[in-house]
Parts: sequence; structure tokens; C-alpha cells
Amino acid sequence: MVMKIIVDADACPKDVLKTCMNLGRQYSIQVWTVASFNHNIESNHHVTVGSDAEEADLKMINLAEKRDIAVTQDWGLAALLLGKNVRSLNPSGKEYRPETIDFMLEEREAKAKHRRSGGRTKGPKKRTESDNKKFSEQLELIIREELSDPPEPA
Repeated sequence: MVMKIIVDADACPKDVLKTCMNLGRQYSIQVWTVASFNHNIESNHHVTVGSDAEEADLKMINLAEKRDIAVTQDWGLAALLLGKNVRSLNPSGKEYRPETIDFMLEEREAKAKHRRSGGRTKGPKKRTESDNKKFSEQLELIIREELSDPPEPA
């Protein structure tokens, strides 16, 4: 089983994708990108999907294997990937953790309910150079942890 980095590339910032590619080359890890045909992604391992709502998510779940690393902004997708023992982090470098994902999903549902009833919620903050640095450091930390922890025998 060879570790890979799988990137939800539909809404992935270019700096994040570049970092994934650079670290992938540095550590000899394949980087797979998944995006709808509406996006032009340059990648050695790119999977193009249709534009239906969950197509990229389903493809990522099907590609993912234990010990892979996923990059996504989608909390629901991250929860499913965690269930497959895939380490997942968002483009700002925050790792999704099994012990906190349920709370995050509850928070997402509460905000959606608030918006459905006419309320407003804040959008995402503008991306900063600090976000890029944190993402790069966290991805490299996860890669090193996974490479230093040999897989269990089958």
C-alpha cells in the first residue's frame, strides 16, 4: 500500500495545491487531484468528474485508502475519510480529528438551519500567507508521521 495525497481540487487555493505538489515530489508521494470538468488542474494524477454536487467527494472516498492524506474544505467528506483511517486537513492547515469532527458537523448543521430561517453567518476569512505557512508545516508533519510509522502487516 503506497501512501498518496488526495486533493479536493474544486475549490483548493493554488498555493495549497502547489505545496501538495512540492511536498509530494520531495517525499516521493503521488498527489492525486479530483475536480469537476469545470476546472483546469495540472497534475500527473488528475481525476475529472462531472459537475453533480457530490461527484468529487464520492471519487475521493473511492480513491482513498488507509494512511492516505486528504486535503478538503468539506467537513462531511473529512468525516467519511476519517472513517477510512485517512488523515485529513483543510487548506488552512487544520487537521480534522475523530474526537472533534462530530462537533464540527453539528455546528455546520446549526449554521445551515440558521441560514434557512433567514439568518446570516460569516463567510470564510481571506486567505493569508500565515495560512499557507501553517498548511505547509502541518502537511509535512503528517507526511513525516505517516512515513515514520510503518504500516501494520495485513
